[in-house]
Amino acid sequence: MTLSRLYELANHSGGTLYLMCFLLLVALTVIIERSRYLSSMQQGGDELIDLLHANAPIQGDTMKQALQTHAKLPHISLFQASLIEPMDSERDTCAGHLEEAVMREVPTLDRSLWVLDTVITLAPLLGLFGTIVGMFGAFAVLGDVQNGASQVTGGIAEALIATASGLLIAMIGLVFFNWLNTKVRVIVHQMETIKLMLLNRRFGAVPVPGTRAVLKAV
Repeated sequence: MTLSRLYELANHSGGTLYLMCFLLLVALTVIIERSRYLSSMQQGGDELIDLLHANAPIQGDTMKQALQTHAKLPHISLFQASLIEPMDSERDTCAGHLEEAVMREVPTLDRSLWVLDTVITLAPLLGLFGTIVGMFGAFAVLGDVQNGASQVTGGIAEALIATASGLLIAMIGLVFFNWLNTKVRVIVHQMETIKLMLLNRRFGAVPVPGTRAVLKAV
């Protein structure tokens, strides 16, 4: 199929194929930007967890080094909250402040994903609309007795290209939408892990209920 033929089909679809090209461009932009950002955040979070794991108890110099090395990571807000926390604070108070830091950063992680979600929903609907518009032209030839059935079926086949395009865009967007959501959940889990590691290194690990009884029995 040549470019001129595609251009003709786009015109016959009532302009919906042009809109779907725009939706595809928007979806690819969000996918590329979020993929690069979240992949970088996830890698940096793994490095911070390894840093905390290698330094027990955590020292102020280590946290300051992490602030300088990974200053753009959302995980750093946990280190900042830990540094400004008064030394006489209780564990529950410190845990609440760290949880606030996590909640403040979560909206920055899934930013723009709503755009991809909208494209996934809108693309098939636009494709269906384009097919309906194309069907009008396909059935219009029935008024002329000189037009054969092949022209009608050919027009219907061309009209279905809009639906196929919409479904293709939706399938591509859905795969990457679920993949990006998984990365967001991983990063949030990293932040929760760092929160617990900071608390344990400052206040000591909280014993699991029943652990002492088991140890005494042993």
